[in-house]
Amino acid sequence: MNKNTVLGYATLIMIIVGLGLVALAIFRYDDIAGFGFAAVGIGFFAIAWVFNALKGRV
Repeated sequence: MNKNTVLGYATLIMIIVGLGLVALAIFRYDDIAGFGFAAVGIGFFAIAWVFNALKGRV
């Protein structure tokens, strides 16, 4: 496994976790905690985007 493959897997895992957190925010937590889960999920998407942009450059 080279660095690009590792970054690809990391991106995929981050997207899955981000989707899970956003889904928890939408379907499970209707109070103020939902905003926190959604914010962390969007943060995971942002980090996954950075990992995806780094593929081929590292």
